[in-house]
Amino acid sequence: MEKKNRLTTYILVGLALGILVGYFINASMATPASYADTMSLITTMFLRLIKMIIAPLVFSTLVVGIARMGDAGDVGRVGAKTLGWFFIASVISLALGLVLVNLFRPGDALLGHLPTTAAASGLATSSLTLKDFVTHLIPSSIVDGMAKNEILQIVVFSLFFGLGAAAVGKKAEPMIEAIDGVAHVMLKVTGYVMKFAPFAVFAAVSGTIAKSGLGVLSTYGVFMAEFYFGIALLWALLIGVGFLFLGRRVMALIKELRGPSLLAFSTASSEAAFPKTLEGLERFGVRNRIAAFVLPIGYSFNLDGSMMYCTFAAVFIAQAYGIEMSLGTQMTMMAVLMLTSKGMAGVPRASLVVIAATLSQFNIPEAGLVLLLGIDHFLDMARSATNVIGNGIATAVVAKWEGELTTPGQKEPAEAPLT
Repeated sequence: MEKKNRLTTYILVGLALGILVGYFINASMATPASYADTMSLITTMFLRLIKMIIAPLVFSTLVVGIARMGDAGDVGRVGAKTLGWFFIASVISLALGLVLVNLFRPGDALLGHLPTTAAASGLATSSLTLKDFVTHLIPSSIVDGMAKNEILQIVVFSLFFGLGAAAVGKKAEPMIEAIDGVAHVMLKVTGYVMKFAPFAVFAAVSGTIAKSGLGVLSTYGVFMAEFYFGIALLWALLIGVGFLFLGRRVMALIKELRGPSLLAFSTASSEAAFPKTLEGLERFGVRNRIAAFVLPIGYSFNLDGSMMYCTFAAVFIAQAYGIEMSLGTQMTMMAVLMLTSKGMAGVPRASLVVIAATLSQFNIPEAGLVLLLGIDHFLDMARSATNVIGNGIATAVVAKWEGELTTPGQKEPAEAPLT
């Protein structure tokens, strides 16, 4: 936790220094555009490091998550209900992000202020059609898909591979342990890559301000205000849907989740709030056999706040580069993000990795993503708290469907776990 906070501090320092240096260059340098071009080299290096880790990270985390779900009777039934809820919540979160970003259009304020070299790298070509989507969905070779960073093909292969490993059972356990080891190694590599984030933030911010002046900073404040408004709407929607199944008890659930949500908000980590969330759910009346099964899956498959941010940020970057996306293309992007956002729990700045993987599929410059790094911690705080609320409500609803939701204080009978 201390290292995470230290990285956040360094990113904020990089942001502040970038503003100061960019303002100085803009005011005193005859050709500030040349400075911006030089700084773009640093952002390019960072973006390539991010793209370098995508394929092994998605494959290893998704395969391990699916393989360990199991396929026994009770597990299958509860798992189907759980994933059904997660699918509905994902659609709500992704769609809300799309609606709000098209309504507010925050990226228009940055139009013409971004580095021309980065803008030229992402041409506004024709929209991605359904035929293109299907063609890129299934890999002819997973090695080729990984070599080209075709994220959809990696996800499809990982789904089949994980299901196959779960069906094989004990014989596949050593292999799953090895892949789990790969996942942990890639998480460590991700941590190393993120150490370069402060330098990338400094380069991106100073280059942009050197070229365009301080006026561009107002876009950050507007973007954050609009995103937090979206988060508030998402909370209202999740609580409203929870009310349909839990009735007035949903407010008692929110009260139990208040502490874990505050912890997630202050640390910008929903994983840090996992133990307290589990305790709160059990106090609310969710039996342990359900809470201990649904909640961990939710941390991989039900990141509501993160998913809303993915659509909001991706279209924001497209707007900033003047790339108009049709409704069909945006719906296709939503379907892509529905897949690519799964299995990424525990990844530092997971949303950035998912967005980076998605932007290239739609010919949107990844360089725009670096501009969000400076405020990503503040956005991550809201995303993390929302993830806790979403998973808490999902677990309680599944428990209600299974008849495993007791009144507070009622003693839980001893019973075997699902797995």
